[in-house]
Amino acid sequence: MDHQRFYEFELSDEVLSALSAMGFEEPTPIQKIAVGSALKGKDIIGLAQTGTGKTAAFGIPIIEKGVKGKNKNPYAIVLAPTRELAVQVAQELNRIGSNKGIVSVPIYGGQSIERQIRSLKKGVDVVVGTPGRVIDHIQRKTLVLKDIGMVVLDEADEMLNMGFIDDMERILKEIPRKRQTMLFSATMPEEILGISRKYMHDPEKVYVDPKKMVVSKIKQVFYEVREEDKIRALTRLLDVEEPSLTLIFCHTKREVDDVSGRLQQMGYSAGAIHGDFTQSFRDEMMEKFKRGETDILVATDVAARGLDIPDVSHVINYSIPQNPDGYIHRIGRTGRAGKSGIAITFVTPREYKQLRLIEKSARTKISKAKLPTKDEVRKARERELVAEIENMIEEGGHTGYISLAEALFEKYPPRDIAAAALTLFSGNAGIEDISEGDAMRPSSETGTARLFLTIGRKDKIKVADIVKSITQETNIPGRKIGNISLFDSFSFVEVPSDLADKVIRSLNDVVLHGRRIKVQPARKRRS
Repeated sequence: MDHQRFYEFELSDEVLSALSAMGFEEPTPIQKIAVGSALKGKDIIGLAQTGTGKTAAFGIPIIEKGVKGKNKNPYAIVLAPTRELAVQVAQELNRIGSNKGIVSVPIYGGQSIERQIRSLKKGVDVVVGTPGRVIDHIQRKTLVLKDIGMVVLDEADEMLNMGFIDDMERILKEIPRKRQTMLFSATMPEEILGISRKYMHDPEKVYVDPKKMVVSKIKQVFYEVREEDKIRALTRLLDVEEPSLTLIFCHTKREVDDVSGRLQQMGYSAGAIHGDFTQSFRDEMMEKFKRGETDILVATDVAARGLDIPDVSHVINYSIPQNPDGYIHRIGRTGRAGKSGIAITFVTPREYKQLRLIEKSARTKISKAKLPTKDEVRKARERELVAEIENMIEEGGHTGYISLAEALFEKYPPRDIAAAALTLFSGNAGIEDISEGDAMRPSSETGTARLFLTIGRKDKIKVADIVKSITQETNIPGRKIGNISLFDSFSFVEVPSDLADKVIRSLNDVVLHGRRIKVQPARKRRS
């Protein structure tokens, strides 16, 4: 039976109060059909994408059925594929269980195992962990599963894709057979169905219509652009759309570094996360993004799993997702908590078939849109400039220059002085043309040269630092700089062939991050 309000589940006052404080007004479709059965102790197979509210679908029953301090050992365990998702689930469970005093702890690789051991020794109610670290604790006998009565396999298909199928089975074998098991997955490959047949008891299947998986409040559009014009298209959209928080997805770590670096070089507040960054750095960057200290986050799919930030207004697929499921996962990061959102996808002419496959499989319509015109971008920049000036005047940040302004007024009309100041303040940056479709120009007529730099990640160098150094030392615009590859002790950068000598002469022996660097043509392209 579907329930339209949370109180219809006959939840405790503590849980209802916590849900209200979290801003939950009514159950999502997956919660309406799953929570009631889960509260009755039934095994559940939930076919649901991210963004549908599945965490609360299993989290509410876990918290509602828990009793604080009944045992020192946990009474429930949730297995998740990634560190980010484990942390996210634990945080949501702690919010739901805040009034009951139910404590949920995430355990995952990349965090101090000694700290986790101390937490487990104190006694926890719910463990949320990645399979590898859970097994590590089982082997150390720091995690005892003999009192587990509820098990959740969250994003089971992703755990399968990441090679955790054997680990999942090993953990399930350690848990008493008399238990409640809930499995949630975006897809149901045969291996996952095999787990359900082997370890679940007469499970009830709950299913959300695919049409509801794509949040109805998300506006979906695509822009046809050539690969070399993507960064200009991106900045044009950022200027005109003025999003609150923007999540940009790229295929590869290298592309994430390149896009975030270029945005930083052009003055945007952008950060990046992917698998090469340490867990502490990724956690810090996520927090900055949540607090709005960083407006734009560029990420790979895996690094962004588990990200749940209600204020993300725009998701931009800088690279088209490789499969329909990936598209659903990505765009589900906006339009959360009942808010509207915009999902934008960049598509090159040769990727049209992939776009149509996504539309068909996800049962959605992605409309073609036209990029903002140069005039629209110019007006958007002017609005931002006016807002900054008005803010400065209101805060009194301009008073130190009043005497200088008065001296200028004696020589020139105020209108000319103000216009000249605005020109300097704006940098007089031109807005480059972007052609759409097959008529776009080639990226370069001269070819590219690959240069070797004797500085790398261990020197705390970033893509943005290299771009900034080249543009400052050579006056070459950032758009002419090609791919940049960072390694531990060296880097490669691609520049137009006819400008390579200028870059070498200007950048050689420059001090960057306290280190004098050498630049020379790369002898051999590394794979």
